[in-house]
Amino acid sequence: MPSPARTTRTTHIDEKLAGLFEDVVKRNPGEVEFHQAVREVLESLGPVLVKHPEFGTQKIIERICEPERQIIFRVPWQDDQGQVQVNRGFRVEVNSALGPYKGGLRFHPSVYLGIVKFLGFEQLFKNALTGMPIGGGKGGSDFDPKGKSTSEIMRFCQSFMTELYRHLGEYTDVPAGDIGVGTREIGYLFGQYKRITNRYESGVLTGKGLDWGGAQARKEATGYGAVFFLNEMLGVRDDSVDGKTCVVSGSGNVAIYAIEKLQQLGGKVVACSDSAGFIHDPKGLDLALIKQLKEVERRRIADYITARPRARYVPNGNLWDVPCQLALPCATQNELNGKDAVQLVKNGCIAIAEGANMPTTPEGVRVFAEAGVAFGPGKAANAGGVATSALEMQQNASRDVWDFAFTEKRLAVIIKGIHQRCYETAEEYGAPGNYVKGANIASFIKVAHAMVALGVV
Repeated sequence: MPSPARTTRTTHIDEKLAGLFEDVVKRNPGEVEFHQAVREVLESLGPVLVKHPEFGTQKIIERICEPERQIIFRVPWQDDQGQVQVNRGFRVEVNSALGPYKGGLRFHPSVYLGIVKFLGFEQLFKNALTGMPIGGGKGGSDFDPKGKSTSEIMRFCQSFMTELYRHLGEYTDVPAGDIGVGTREIGYLFGQYKRITNRYESGVLTGKGLDWGGAQARKEATGYGAVFFLNEMLGVRDDSVDGKTCVVSGSGNVAIYAIEKLQQLGGKVVACSDSAGFIHDPKGLDLALIKQLKEVERRRIADYITARPRARYVPNGNLWDVPCQLALPCATQNELNGKDAVQLVKNGCIAIAEGANMPTTPEGVRVFAEAGVAFGPGKAANAGGVATSALEMQQNASRDVWDFAFTEKRLAVIIKGIHQRCYETAEEYGAPGNYVKGANIASFIKVAHAMVALGVV
């Protein structure tokens, strides 16, 4: 877990918001990721309160920083040896002013309340940027699926849903997947929900399998969306992905499909990683091999070099030392720090798109801004996944099925709209080219207007 000193060192926060931030820290002790996410948004909002004083009068920021509901529960389950295990489950329903709570479930040992609150807080603004009628939430457990059998994962998911189901519904709260939760886990969760409720309520979970209510392109959407956003940022600069050397952190779902779309647009991806190290293949990564290793065989990225000895594997190495022009952090929060950012700039990096949630520390963001690097923050750049989840909800509600090309086209249009909103809002508020401020302000204003309209609830 990053230290408070690392996550709260920032640029300037407006004086009238400083006290509010201090209150958030006091009310949420020890939740450093949540503090970081809140401060990163508050840094952008000084000019907004000048233009919209009603947001201050209505205490919109204070209300947004206090989730509507925080659910913590015990998850008991039996392992294959018959031993009882106990994990902790979470669901934080942050804000429903724009629609039902929407956000993924993360199964990882690092999960605790602060992580879930930070993710839900980010999710609220990300969802607002899509223009879709969805609010923000997030959930998960400190359960670690690594090393567990399929039967153990099924039993855990069933126990998890046995408590969570009472808080869900297609018009109330609609989870999806995140780290450690893919189509397999969503299937077990949905099966238990259906069994308990006696309803085939397809829209209650997204990220489902294509045979039972899932959407084409949902698996690809977050990675594809990050690359679409990256290409939009480059387009403003009369440039594109084509011909660029790229580095992508991670080798999970987001990273794999970011690599795929980068390659389709003419980029050469030379490195990716997992939690144990990274591979560097100067001739370009073999995506089919990575898919086989990670999606089919569930093996470590180190095994890549067995089939491709031309590549090198660096255990516990720093991926960001690999020279590139485009970088996509697609693994986890705070994976790219100020020192890494300096190295990327030194090596000629011109654009960053965050495929993960808050993967760049405040120091890293500052370095990129000062160097004039195009920087797409996660709440804008990785909104493709939740946007396609909302499209999945539309299909479920209408009992319809769309093909891959149609869904991908819808996704591209949504991402283009997100980029335009961020770009134009940054210009309007005196920070041209600053997608962090543009994303924060545009999304906050949308949520705030809805909250004012709905009254003090």
